[in-house]
Amino acid sequence: MEEILAVKDLAIDFATYAGVVHAIRHVDFHLNKGETLAIVGESGSGKSVTMRTVMGLLANNASVVSGTVQLAGEDVLAKSEKALNEMRGNEVAMIFQDPMTSLDPTMPIGKQVAEPLLLHTKTTKAEALKEAVRVLTLVGITDAQSRLKDYPHQFSGGQRQRIVIAIAIINHPQVLIADEPTTALDVTVQAQIISLLKAIQKKIDTAIIFITHDLGVVAGIADRVAVMYAGKIVEYGTVDEIFYNPMHPYTWGLLEAMPTLSTVRQRLFAIPGTPPDLLNPPQGDAFAPRNPYAMKIDQEQEPPFFPVSKTHAAATWLLHPDAPAVEPPEEIKRRKQLWAQKEAKR
Repeated sequence: MEEILAVKDLAIDFATYAGVVHAIRHVDFHLNKGETLAIVGESGSGKSVTMRTVMGLLANNASVVSGTVQLAGEDVLAKSEKALNEMRGNEVAMIFQDPMTSLDPTMPIGKQVAEPLLLHTKTTKAEALKEAVRVLTLVGITDAQSRLKDYPHQFSGGQRQRIVIAIAIINHPQVLIADEPTTALDVTVQAQIISLLKAIQKKIDTAIIFITHDLGVVAGIADRVAVMYAGKIVEYGTVDEIFYNPMHPYTWGLLEAMPTLSTVRQRLFAIPGTPPDLLNPPQGDAFAPRNPYAMKIDQEQEPPFFPVSKTHAAATWLLHPDAPAVEPPEEIKRRKQLWAQKEAKR
């Protein structure tokens, strides 16, 4: 598959009154044309900051310490502000979590949807509005022509999110970044938005990066998954590898915390403790204080990535040849049994 986005050795610091926060710590990943990559992790793990870097939207107090971001062979980090403005909404677009913060409450939605076309192409206003109607219809806004002059407050939450998606896709970007796009929606509307994104991806042949803390959402949309913790990717693999053959204890915790039809306990599992303070990142494995399987080496040395397959790797000392065998939680054992059954049938 052709690679459309490559992030290599990305490190980002934030200057604060308390000191320097090492928010992103040497992140590597890639995205292929037409695929969906999900980036999952708790709040504060660095998912959104990484994607804002891809968009060229870093805050003023942020600085790139190292790394490159290659989009369609061009270095995003080397682009001027003018070049970034041309790139955003044209080559790469972003759908944010809360549509009301993305939409201008004083501007009719027809004008907002048409705006990217008017900014990035030589399309006339009449042609842009005609395309806005087509795209609004595509994302499921009924009777779009008659609603071009309506304002954001006249739409429901799910409809507003569809409008934001319309704005993002009107220029057929090569990469579409969806930052927790379903978090503020009820479960039924969440499912509709996920189905919509998958359908749009096929229609306009775009690659999607889906940011979420909810692994349940990932199963229905992703091809590959990257798990982030404390500013680093700690495990990556295909969606089946992450769901049925996870290797990192943090991934185990995320999966245990996800309710399933087989969940029998009265209370949902929660990973104990809190993520580390990235003003002073811990020595060794950042997840060690919350990891019931942590060994002495976890306190001393940061684990490298150990390959599990050609598409799957995890940064945990449990995969070292000399590490003791451990019994994963019951839910993880159940998933691994399903994985073994799948593999046996291949």
